[in-house]
Amino acid sequence: MIFKTFPGGVHPPEEKELSEHCAFERMPAPSIVILPLSQHLGKQARPLVEKRAVVAEGQVVAEADGFISAPVHSPITGTVKSIGRESHSSGYAREALVIVPTEAKEGETLPEPQRLPALDPAIISVADIRARVKEAGIVGQGGAAFPTFVKLTPPEGKQIDTVILNGCECEPYLTRDDRFMIERPDAIISGLQLIMRALGVSKGVVGIESNKPQAIASMESAVAGQPDLSVCALQTKYPQGAEKMLIKAVNGREVPPGKLPLDVGVVIQNIGTAIAIHDAIAHGEPSITAALTVTGRGIRNPKNLIVPVGTPLSEVIAYCGGLTEDAAKVVVGGPMMGVAQHDLDAPVMKATSGIVILTQDEVRRQEETACLRCGKCIDACPLHLLPTRLARLAQLGMIEEAERLNITTCMECGSCAFICPANIPLVQWLRLGKQRVVHMQRNR
Repeated sequence: MIFKTFPGGVHPPEEKELSEHCAFERMPAPSIVILPLSQHLGKQARPLVEKRAVVAEGQVVAEADGFISAPVHSPITGTVKSIGRESHSSGYAREALVIVPTEAKEGETLPEPQRLPALDPAIISVADIRARVKEAGIVGQGGAAFPTFVKLTPPEGKQIDTVILNGCECEPYLTRDDRFMIERPDAIISGLQLIMRALGVSKGVVGIESNKPQAIASMESAVAGQPDLSVCALQTKYPQGAEKMLIKAVNGREVPPGKLPLDVGVVIQNIGTAIAIHDAIAHGEPSITAALTVTGRGIRNPKNLIVPVGTPLSEVIAYCGGLTEDAAKVVVGGPMMGVAQHDLDAPVMKATSGIVILTQDEVRRQEETACLRCGKCIDACPLHLLPTRLARLAQLGMIEEAERLNITTCMECGSCAFICPANIPLVQWLRLGKQRVVHMQRNR
């Protein structure tokens, strides 16, 4: 069988066998919750509670502050211990609420958990879909954490004809989306149909990489008899799950540099986002848990977990049996685009999709040598850029030339660095070059 795909890309070791057979487990409430006010792209949320306030599970503790923002809900019933800068998985301290669980004393009654009123997915209006998604604080589960209701409210004049659910999960190690498609296909389809209704779209596609045969079968069964829905099996290749690559593979459209998927009539949502939308509408559940994979050869018991948002990474790791003796690096997200952690007090956030623990052998630093001019990075780049040239321009401070060659188009997928036989840290130089270009553009 020939599977659809895109030009370029790489084939890193998949390593999904470590956790792909692990059904979801629900992790108990943690001993402390750290809720960053910025768990989404855009402006951070504004706190609604003060220190020593008692809050209920599901209560809004920080409200959206602007159009591109999202509210934050407490995942536990507890007392606000502090409001200030705390560890964050980005590596930079961020403003956060710290909440500790509260046990009822004799004669004292704690507030009941709060939920939103359940709505009927079959008859809910477009306005109510958007309002509920916003109220529930749902953000994209694919990594960028873009407030979902914004995607469901396209600008006037944008004609959307297709919704694509991203079930590729092309990052090595991670199996969260795979398990979702096996365990909750009906909720995924319900979420997809709600997204389509909100956008006025009649075509929905679920894109899944070919290394997930059980998920493909599960989703094909779920869409059977629904002519407006389909499953598209795609070649297993990184970064097949990137928005532009997924659109190219599924319907052959190319998103021009500087443009968005909606400019070519497509909206992309993650499998986990579709489930969050279904749960918020059908069950009134706000965004207070994160579904994630804890895996790697550096963790004793790999698992797929449902974790309260704000749980420290250290407690998640402890729940999975702790680190092995040769564990060397903890990465939040996948190994290609994730962020290595220096502080395990950093919390799980709404869009945390995985925690990957690598061993000493896996992170052994390779010696960097001179560029071989082999062109492998150019062949691998899914956006048809010139990675070595752009990296060199960034090193030399030739920012205007880097801008002319579209360095800001780079999505930092890491394909170039992965394939480079000279072990040049191309992504780091590209990231630095992008930052300098943005700074230059702001000062013009």
